[in-house]
Amino acid sequence: MKAIKTASKPAYYKMSGFLFLYFFTWSSSFGLYALWLGQKAGLDSVTIGTVFAVNGVFAVIMKPVYGYIMDKIGMSKSLLYFVVLISALMAPFFIFVYQPLLDSHLMTGIIVGALYLSLGWYAGVAASESYADRFSRLYHMEFGQVRMWGSLGWALAASFSGVLFNLSPAWNFGLSSATSLVMLAVLLSLKIGDEELKDNDVISQQKIMFSDVILLLKNRKFWMFSLYVAGVAWMMFVAEQQFSRYFVTFFDTKEQGNAWYGYLSTVQSGLEFLMMMVIPLLVNYFGAKKSLLLVGGLVGLRLLASGLTSDPLLISIIKPFYGLEIALLLVSVFKYIAEHFSKRVNATMYLLGYQAMIYVGSIVVAPPAGYFYDRIGFEHTYLFMGGIALCFTLISAFTLSACQSLRNGSPAPAETRENSPELAPLKR
Repeated sequence: MKAIKTASKPAYYKMSGFLFLYFFTWSSSFGLYALWLGQKAGLDSVTIGTVFAVNGVFAVIMKPVYGYIMDKIGMSKSLLYFVVLISALMAPFFIFVYQPLLDSHLMTGIIVGALYLSLGWYAGVAASESYADRFSRLYHMEFGQVRMWGSLGWALAASFSGVLFNLSPAWNFGLSSATSLVMLAVLLSLKIGDEELKDNDVISQQKIMFSDVILLLKNRKFWMFSLYVAGVAWMMFVAEQQFSRYFVTFFDTKEQGNAWYGYLSTVQSGLEFLMMMVIPLLVNYFGAKKSLLLVGGLVGLRLLASGLTSDPLLISIIKPFYGLEIALLLVSVFKYIAEHFSKRVNATMYLLGYQAMIYVGSIVVAPPAGYFYDRIGFEHTYLFMGGIALCFTLISAFTLSACQSLRNGSPAPAETRENSPELAPLKR
């Protein structure tokens, strides 16, 4: 962990507080989204898979838009203000709009819900993380030092969200909306120092143009990275979408399963919080490519273990390891993007090449996954998905690029990467 300068601490506390509150609001409600769709909205596995697929379509559309806006506005907080506003509308939307529409006009409800969730969470969380990555590099910190507070916010909310859900989901939604108002106050108080914005290596002086996006799509490294996302991240996130429904089957009652899922989500987020402090050291030592391959191995083994066990204790032990994978994946992805792509397209690459590609997986994989959950069971489906993750990890060992380094083994400086035709192919 890098030491935080005294002058930087006020900004660090506010940025960290924003992420803490954002993930707290998300965890309070959205962490139990699949349970809400099944137990409260009354949807079956196939329909829930369709919901996630449509959500994925809107996420794929909105994430690149948010990324392009982020690269245009630099460190302006305008987009984050919009995300906070959407978050504040959580309670009225879910209670008075979303659930009634799912009951009476299913397809309309699915579409309206997908748009709302993409604006506030699917694309919103990616914009928040991208902003936090830039913030951390401007202030010469590790991304994990800032992002770990988001994990802590998720963990705190998860510790009691299952209990609130058993009382009534309205309590979860109301808490999210109320916390969003506090989040707005924190964001208003956050100011980026003039010294950090002057002559930095984080924000490009040349603002992104649409031609940069076209050139990014022509870059081989973009597609090789996307192949890794398709094989590893798709399996990781699609499996997690309905994992809560599989998890509760290990317990005598749904209520007991809901509560334990909340408790273990707390442990999972706590592990993620701790790992965010130490994972940057590991990624800096091994490099982004090897760290991404390690993620793939962990994902594959966890899914195989989930499919092989029938014991509630073992599935409870397996569940929190998702937090380790998230921490390692996030830090590795930002490091890989910084190593191989121009800072001019930093946010676009993250939201298009990583975040949007993840939700292409929801479109492609979630519906058949939901079908197989009902036909052959969760356990056999997870065995199949784990095998896919391990196969794509092996392929990525040959297709992902290693970082070009100086003789002392440290990454090349930003100016060198910007001027390198291979590492920054977006020359005008």
